[in-house]
Amino acid sequence: MGVHDGHRERLKTRYIEHGLDSFNDLNALELLLFYAIPRKDTNVIAHELLDHFGSLACVLNASVYELMEVRGIGESAAILISMLPQLMRKSLISEGEDHPIINSTRKAAEYLIPRFAYEKDEVFLLMCLDSQRKLICCVEVARGVVNSVETNVRRIAELALKNRASSVIISHNHPDKIIYPSREDDYVTKQTIAAMNAICIPMADHIIVAGDKYVSYSEKGMLDFY
Repeated sequence: MGVHDGHRERLKTRYIEHGLDSFNDLNALELLLFYAIPRKDTNVIAHELLDHFGSLACVLNASVYELMEVRGIGESAAILISMLPQLMRKSLISEGEDHPIINSTRKAAEYLIPRFAYEKDEVFLLMCLDSQRKLICCVEVARGVVNSVETNVRRIAELALKNRASSVIISHNHPDKIIYPSREDDYVTKQTIAAMNAICIPMADHIIVAGDKYVSYSEKGMLDFY
């Protein structure tokens, strides 16, 4: 057993007995890399990652291609690291009910917040509800740069009709964690309400999520304004 093997066994034992709370960011990243890089000193590579990205959070939020720019990181290690936030989001989503009753803004927010967890892009979601406010589906309408508000509003109307929704809630995230609605958000709200009114399916809310916080157009009385 070499010096690196002994160090690896000590870190594994420490994790088993005490969990990650006993680790600093460097050691936690080093331990993770054991499972993608079996023959190298992962302490050095963990240092390289933290120096390159600035923090553990930034390392975990990096793309596969960005991670592979760091010396010592191959495709397998990059995939392993980039999967962690996405696995966490899936875990958070799986804890909720598949088709809950969404009869309050708070319940809508509790359902939506995990779906935006760890997202680096702006994502636009549509929730279709039946007449009892039971969730029929939650569908991604757009991601990243929104090419056309009109195109997305048309897709919302099509999806609402396809799923025979009695009402809909639209939602998107602010990855920069700024909670306040923008002028673009107001415009999307206005256009979507008009489109839903045209097909006689009311829009119950537009919820903006920023981290673990949210703002609701309905709660603020802003839907009536439009």
